[in-house]
Amino acid sequence: MIVRTLKECEASGRRVVSDNWESTRLSLADDGMGFSFHITTIYAGTETEICYANHFETVYCISGNGEVETIEDGKKYKIEPGTVYILNKHDRHYLRGGTEDMVVACAFNPPLNGREVHDENGVYPLDGDALAS
Repeated sequence: MIVRTLKECEASGRRVVSDNWESTRLSLADDGMGFSFHITTIYAGTETEICYANHFETVYCISGNGEVETIEDGKKYKIEPGTVYILNKHDRHYLRGGTEDMVVACAFNPPLNGREVHDENGVYPLDGDALAS
């Protein structure tokens, strides 16, 4: 059994901070679960283009608000507490922070290795080679 607290993970190398978001990775590939689990904050008023070409992701909104827009068809979906969105087709999308920071719980399959950040195409590398400094 593995037991960790969010506070412990935030104070460790499991916390990754970007211009538009920060993510604390509570479980990762080396935990052997077949997925990784993160608590991520999307900063208010930001927009990030994302396309997880190598991963599937499920995102559940805990607090705050925002929007996700699928680029292929321009459909926009309001995100608020209790909303889940599932990226099951490697959808290229915009993730926008709303009027307040949005806190979400995310699960990735395959799992992340830990320090990944989006590359120039909004993709997380499959093998974790692109590490944050």
